[in-house]
Amino acid sequence: MKKKNNILVFVLIAFGFSWLFWIPEALIAQGWAAPEFVQKLVALNLGAWGPLVGALVTTFIYEGSAGLKKILKSGINVRLGKWWLVGLLIFPVLIGGALGLANLLGSPIPEFPVVAEAVESGAPLPVFLLIAFMFIFFLGGPLQEEFGWRGYVFEHLRNQYSALTAAMIAGLMWGVWHTPLFFANRPEPYYTNPAWGLFLTTLLTGIILAWIYANTKGSIFAAMLGHAMFNWSNYVFPALDVDAAGLILFGLYFLVVGYILWQYERKTLIKT
Repeated sequence: MKKKNNILVFVLIAFGFSWLFWIPEALIAQGWAAPEFVQKLVALNLGAWGPLVGALVTTFIYEGSAGLKKILKSGINVRLGKWWLVGLLIFPVLIGGALGLANLLGSPIPEFPVVAEAVESGAPLPVFLLIAFMFIFFLGGPLQEEFGWRGYVFEHLRNQYSALTAAMIAGLMWGVWHTPLFFANRPEPYYTNPAWGLFLTTLLTGIILAWIYANTKGSIFAAMLGHAMFNWSNYVFPALDVDAAGLILFGLYFLVVGYILWQYERKTLIKT
């Protein structure tokens, strides 16, 4: 196979693996009386691992064991310098800030399910929040997805296009990948709100995560850290449950992306 087909091969593997689980889940949610073996397949909840599987398999196909070693090494590259703070703080500030601003403008404060869950578990809130972060990092999306979207798609597309264009393509691909979940009766606010909200979110946050990735010498770990804080912050601060906070959050995302495009080169997303 020609190297130029590698993104297509990744898409076929990543989407195919994930949708193998998610399409039956959506059909069951819409009333399909699925055979027992299909229900057991769906219950395994393995769909989110598609991008990781796609990245590793496609890397091995085109680059062999040397490429596989390289991409795995990027997943444990923790030499981030000041970007540790960016990865840890940017999304809590944006998401928590959006909720706070909405409250200042008159929106009611929503319930914080995380507090009730911490009380129910009997763990002190700080301990519960740390456990939640670790769970999210390893099982809630970052590990399963960032090897694919930033570590493979963005990494390879930025060799063909500008880093900004590559980040936008990877971000939109990330959003489309979630499509079956809108029909699966998932309770997360990503899927109970209009689909355009998720696609715009993956586009904008995809640029932010690509910016972090590019400025940490291609550290997939850095992208996973940012992704984990994005998911964790949405869990801790239920901004998406408040319409005004959601709109403010989009405004803040645009401001951050605008800052990136103002201060960093569009070709590389790195300051020169």
